[in-house]
Amino acid sequence: MKKSSEKKKDSLISDLLSTRRLTRLNPAGILTIPKNAKCLDTEQLDKFENSFRQWVDRTIRSDVRISRKRIFLIFMLIRYTGARFNEILSLNALKDIDVKNNLVRIGRIEGKDKPELRDVQIPLDLTNEINKVLNDPEFSEFLSSLFKIDPGHVRRKFYERAQECGFLKEYGNPNAIRRSRAIELLRSNMPPMVVQKLFGLSTPGLTASLLKFSNEDMQQITQYYADKESRRKTSARNTFFGKIMRIRKGDIQTEVEMMTLGGYSLFTVITNESLRRLQLKPNSFIVAEIKAPWVILSKGDTEPESSAENRFKGTVSIVIRGKITTEYIVSLPDGTELCSLVTEESRRRLGLKEGDTAWVLFNSFSIILNVD
Repeated sequence: MKKSSEKKKDSLISDLLSTRRLTRLNPAGILTIPKNAKCLDTEQLDKFENSFRQWVDRTIRSDVRISRKRIFLIFMLIRYTGARFNEILSLNALKDIDVKNNLVRIGRIEGKDKPELRDVQIPLDLTNEINKVLNDPEFSEFLSSLFKIDPGHVRRKFYERAQECGFLKEYGNPNAIRRSRAIELLRSNMPPMVVQKLFGLSTPGLTASLLKFSNEDMQQITQYYADKESRRKTSARNTFFGKIMRIRKGDIQTEVEMMTLGGYSLFTVITNESLRRLQLKPNSFIVAEIKAPWVILSKGDTEPESSAENRFKGTVSIVIRGKITTEYIVSLPDGTELCSLVTEESRRRLGLKEGDTAWVLFNSFSIILNVD
């Protein structure tokens, strides 16, 4: 009965893989999601993750912190490997996690004589999180059974975090998170056959395609996507990630408003041809980049009067002086770093130094949109 239930849960993911395979020309990552598929988008998954982090940090009791951290790592492994709930609970942290190569070996389930093992690449940030725990004396007695926690208790904590984020309880179900991961990877244009293998699925019609990929090929492909996610998570300089909130089309150009992961509104103007080519639409996940010479700085706490549509208050974190130009890095409250290049004359006039408050300004025509 349990095996039948697992197959039913995987069927939605298999359907998505088959659909995606038929619609590879999809530059904006547009994917039709079945109405009965409960899933979260990247922004919501990040919110879920932050809720878990805050929950771990809210206690001062060592035993409670250890318990919460173990549950948090279970969430993170499902979120980034797309593994089944029971597969994660069956992991042996000492045997199945390769911190040197950022790999998790999945499929070793208790009671299964001949497990079908698969290596899944994880982001470096997650490897570092796990490595800290493995080297923390407080966790030493739990290492071989780090993820062996009562499933019912883990589910309850998942549901609580989901509701804390304002999501319906069922969106905290481990399988909903697994499904969300599949959709996230498909939207990032990872080949369906790669997603299939990562998720341990054997869908008729796709299996033959897998024969073209060696294990080394698979690792290289998944490493690319893991690296791409690490760049997003560490807030690459002059890069905003978010969702399109509004599109206002004119006769020649279009204004696009996006909401960043940090909650900032960002305005950009693109040509109608770019709108068509990128296939942008409300709720599409998008990346906005600004070149350093286009970023203007203003010193002080008061918001400057300017025609620039995009104005953000931050703190100067790095100053790198050169003979002709100076590079400033301004950190926003959400961790996003913005780089600005100014001339030596402008540097003297501004008098900005590390720790100063500064406003970062750029107009809507200076933003480059990407759907990668």
